[in-house]
Amino acid sequence: MSYKDFSPSKTGMAAILCTLAVCVGVARAAEVRDLRVVAAESSTQFVVELSGPATHKLFTLGNPNRVVLDLTGTTLPSRITLPAAGGLVTSVRSGKQPKRTLRLVLDVAQAVSPRLLQAGPASPFPYRLVVELGGAGQPPVAAVPVVVASPEPQAIQPRHAPANSGRDIVIAVDAGHGGVDPGALGPNKTREKDVVLHIARALVERIDKEPGMRGVLTRDGDYFLELRDRILRARRAKADMFVSIHADSIGNPAVSGSSVYVLSERGASSEAARWLAERENAADLKGGVSLEGRDKVLANVLLDLSQSASISQSMAAAEQVLRALDGVGEVRKPKVQQAGFVVLKSPDIPSLLVETAYISNKADEYKLRQPAHRARIAEAIFSGIQDYFSDNAPDGTRLALARRAAIAATSAPARAR
Repeated sequence: MSYKDFSPSKTGMAAILCTLAVCVGVARAAEVRDLRVVAAESSTQFVVELSGPATHKLFTLGNPNRVVLDLTGTTLPSRITLPAAGGLVTSVRSGKQPKRTLRLVLDVAQAVSPRLLQAGPASPFPYRLVVELGGAGQPPVAAVPVVVASPEPQAIQPRHAPANSGRDIVIAVDAGHGGVDPGALGPNKTREKDVVLHIARALVERIDKEPGMRGVLTRDGDYFLELRDRILRARRAKADMFVSIHADSIGNPAVSGSSVYVLSERGASSEAARWLAERENAADLKGGVSLEGRDKVLANVLLDLSQSASISQSMAAAEQVLRALDGVGEVRKPKVQQAGFVVLKSPDIPSLLVETAYISNKADEYKLRQPAHRARIAEAIFSGIQDYFSDNAPDGTRLALARRAAIAATSAPARAR
């Protein structure tokens, strides 16, 4: 895995992603290197690759519905072709505006509320702008020429109502990276984002075959998601567990094997401070405990209790998954590791990050390219999850009810005697 956390301490300011309607860069000439439309079931993205930073502005127009991206001091070479339609984008047009401004116009099938993501440079990634339009099923918004704000991400919903008695256990499966972020690259150019999506899909398919369990993908195609969007999608799906799938990378090509991570205490502390500082996090934790209206001391205690329980549950599940992976191939780190990865920071959802192999190792890369091996990895992860929930099924789930009934049936003859 090339990078998991876009924080200044890990990748430098150059790799920070911003979600802004208007981002101001260095006003020097930039050149468009590539344009493409990336369409998936739940997301349509317009990707602009640039030779350098550019001042840019994003807005929408109506009658007909359009999304407009202006790039000041930017040129579009004749060798660059405009991409074909895809997803919500029905056509892409370009034009010139005053002050050497390049205008890119997306004709869209419905009114949308887009958001703009900026990335780069972070080797091997160039400067990129990503206009995210959302999915075709999202409700339209009023199409007026305004500077847009970032909408709340929409979770891919499971096929059941988790609040019902006898509900399925929901496992959110997160395929790392995606879209403009390919993740780590193997010696033969195998991309992490591709293999982990295959494994994530196989894992969800296996989970769905198990009575009383249901899998939910955070991304169902090749598109980019911010790290906290992945957590939010799991929360909106009311997941009982979050599993992020990756393939590690290191400079030493001889290193191989898998490993499993859960959140560190230091990562939990920083997240607690963030939750307590932001009003948006006054919403209910799992179990109906709300921080809203609580004094600072009580809110801190409630959040600490929730986080401690979540880390403990994460560790127990991770140990089961690691044990199962040991039956598939080499385990690089025989004990569960702890780190402050952003995707592990939900304070009330047990969360694991599985490094399935070292894609930088030729043998591991070769195995990751084999569908049969990916299926074995998915089966091992599922086995560990199943073992955990067989003893720790949440109250109100089908598995918990079945376990209670089995215990009652076992103890009935003894009472009769």
